[in-house]
Amino acid sequence: MSSTQRVGLPLMNLVRFKGLPILKQLHLEEQLLRTSSDNWCLINDGTDAPTIVMGLSGKPFELLELGSVLQDQIPVIRRFSGGGTVIVDSGTIFVTLICNRDAVPGVQPYPHAIMHWSGLLYNEVFKGIDDFQLRENDYVFGNCKFGGNAQSITKKRWVHHTSFLWDFEARNMAYLKLPRKAPEYRLTRKHMEFVCRMKDYITRPLFIDRTAKAIENHFYVKPVDLELDAAACEAGFVRSTRLLMKQELEEALCTST
Repeated sequence: MSSTQRVGLPLMNLVRFKGLPILKQLHLEEQLLRTSSDNWCLINDGTDAPTIVMGLSGKPFELLELGSVLQDQIPVIRRFSGGGTVIVDSGTIFVTLICNRDAVPGVQPYPHAIMHWSGLLYNEVFKGIDDFQLRENDYVFGNCKFGGNAQSITKKRWVHHTSFLWDFEARNMAYLKLPRKAPEYRLTRKHMEFVCRMKDYITRPLFIDRTAKAIENHFYVKPVDLELDAAACEAGFVRSTRLLMKQELEEALCTST
């Protein structure tokens, strides 16, 4: 799209990170959602250490193999958005879109509408790669998931964030239980039968580059360097995203036995 064609498109601030800890990323996302009036896209290429991230209403004893999680000291975060549970690490690529309700023409601030639009956006990213589709609330190649999504919607704004499994350690999937509520297409498949690696389909730099270009088709993109320490000083802002304490996980383990 030419610069002339971009005139009139909503402004999108684009921030890129490399290896930002996922807890810091989620704190930033929640703050931008609730205290900013701008549109934001955050791309974080990997996080620093294996970490489990659960949705707002997730229950550890239902979702996690707590004995192994505690023994191996795997951090567990409860994020501010809904959605499922994922374990992330340096092989995960994160893409977050934080938008005003009128930023995308024709997209109302409802989960299905946002999800449908995101599927069209990533169709642009994966153009030419067979078998990509939005299936229920997941991005898949064929029948195998490689991108998990979560959303949070306020009166005037929404966030849609995705964890893309560019690569992963198979042993880490053992920390996650088969959830009671799962997509129909999953059937009863175990994690290693249900997920796949993006690296078998696209290179890491190409995916990030294509994602940025796809966003430019819908927004006037402005690259921004964000000072995290300064952003964290927003007065009066209280985060709901937090790291679960060891005691909480131990108590949950006792509940499940």
